[in-house]
Amino acid sequence: QVQLVESGGGSVQAGDSLRLSCVASGGTFTNYAWGWFRQAPGKEREFVAFIMWSGVSSEYTDSVQGRFVISKDNAKNTVYLQMNDLKPEDTAIYYCASTKVFYGTRRMTDYDSWGQGTQVTVSS
Repeated sequence: QVQLVESGGGSVQAGDSLRLSCVASGGTFTNYAWGWFRQAPGKEREFVAFIMWSGVSSEYTDSVQGRFVISKDNAKNTVYLQMNDLKPEDTAIYYCASTKVFYGTRRMTDYDSWGQGTQVTVSS
């Protein structure tokens, strides 16, 4: 059974940076793609970024394009989300997820396993 554990969240000021990590265990992750999603208070969970299994391709939601970078370290079974120039509207619980759609997908329903989430709070 795949388990995903996020870490790296916290409370920061606008303009600061954070790096989220997601460590995967309980499986072999060849041909998996990885995604980050977030859920702000009172809002639905939304797509943030994904990276395909090879790491060659990634996509971002428009609001984080140019500020966030998703990457992965296959040797460590870890996916990262580097978040720069954080804004108050980035405040949310951030979740990582894995999918067997190896080229990546923005659809939450395509993701099989989810972490428990890590809180990111950005104050102005």
